[in-house]
Amino acid sequence: MSKLPELVVLDIIGTTVDDRGHVSRAFATALAEQSIQVSPEQLHAIRGLSKRDAMLHLVPDGPGRVRRAEAAYLSFCRCLGESCAAEPVRPIPGAEETFQWLRERGVRIALATGLGRGTTLEMLGWLGWLDSVADAVVSEDDVRQGRPAPYLIFRAMEETGTSSVHTVANVGDTTVDLQAGHNAGVRWNIGVLSGAHDKQVLQQAPHTDLLLHVGELPSLWRGAR
Repeated sequence: MSKLPELVVLDIIGTTVDDRGHVSRAFATALAEQSIQVSPEQLHAIRGLSKRDAMLHLVPDGPGRVRRAEAAYLSFCRCLGESCAAEPVRPIPGAEETFQWLRERGVRIALATGLGRGTTLEMLGWLGWLDSVADAVVSEDDVRQGRPAPYLIFRAMEETGTSSVHTVANVGDTTVDLQAGHNAGVRWNIGVLSGAHDKQVLQQAPHTDLLLHVGELPSLWRGAR
């Protein structure tokens, strides 16, 4: 009989949380404030990256590039906070049921994100998830390098006392999420089709499974213990 993972590391936006389009709009507004024009394809390509790194990717080369990117990042955080306060984010259907299913079986849960820690905690507070869902919450501020580097996953392992990547499942909705799982060497590297990237795109990234949404996660481990 197959074993359950000891730890499941789940991305937030697009994987467990429906952001109602706030992240994309906040990006567009923040870049416009810096007079930076980007195509929808460019925005699509940076989904899943640390938002600070994403801004640096999108700001053109030239004098003051780092300063402009940081200003755009701060504008992004402000815009996202204002949008979410006006229209709160909501759970992806099936997410909370999956959390409960994992908890009932003693599986540890970590939420990992390319958002800053302040924004992340505020968002989890709106959802009522701060103290009830995750054993660890890891943000871009907690690691030196964001996805596709594996450090968000490693930090989640450290915070939950998980010693082997062979007992870890990584779940995300972008190719960058899956590349991070591959770089970490996790046993299960699972893509979900509820977020930024569709099946055709995710199939090109390293993965063990593709699911429609996080609510299907328990189906992978039915009968496992």
